[in-house]
Amino acid sequence: MQSMIRLFVGLGNPGAEYEATRHNAGFWWLDALADKLGARLVPERGWQALAARVNAPAGPVWLLEPMTFMNRSGFSVATLARFYKIAPQEVLVVHDELDLLPGQAKLKFGGSAAGHNGLKDIHAMLGTLDFWRLRLGIGHPGVKSEVVNYVLKRPSPDHRDAIQKAIEQSLQASELLLAGEMDKALARIHAQPPRPKPPRPARPPADEPGDDT
Repeated sequence: MQSMIRLFVGLGNPGAEYEATRHNAGFWWLDALADKLGARLVPERGWQALAARVNAPAGPVWLLEPMTFMNRSGFSVATLARFYKIAPQEVLVVHDELDLLPGQAKLKFGGSAAGHNGLKDIHAMLGTLDFWRLRLGIGHPGVKSEVVNYVLKRPSPDHRDAIQKAIEQSLQASELLLAGEMDKALARIHAQPPRPKPPRPARPPADEPGDDT
């Protein structure tokens, strides 16, 4: 799939009380992309979203944050995509991911919604799962019954810093996403930071002259 991304979607919940919660990691990423591209997200009542248009070399690109609450995100995405004739494979949805650790980010095409209510509604409204996703790791509380409470709480400072670093690294691939160079974008986003080299072992002392042991 080498189509350029024409619609970047960040998922989250509107309102100050949700702004810093784990479930809003997609909003954090899209806000950072808007800053990088010099774009300003403004309310668009027809799409029930904050949106911005960016003139990229290959044509106009849209940034979108649905203001419908997470489980109704599909309305905004499908309405804009159909109006501008944006195909599902030209859509990238950025969302929080329980199955990845804070600091991890994974780019993938298609696949199931894996229980994510935002993805499930986008699937229902677009009629397909064949769109790109950028999964931002937030970690898992360890118990399924705690998930709802967990995603609607703020991450610890260490986890927030790790998520921010993953956002910064994945944003380095934004030009590749805009150009449709998805294989290169995958490699850039999934690249691991170089590990420090282990210290060299100390050299054993040289034998003393005449030492025959």
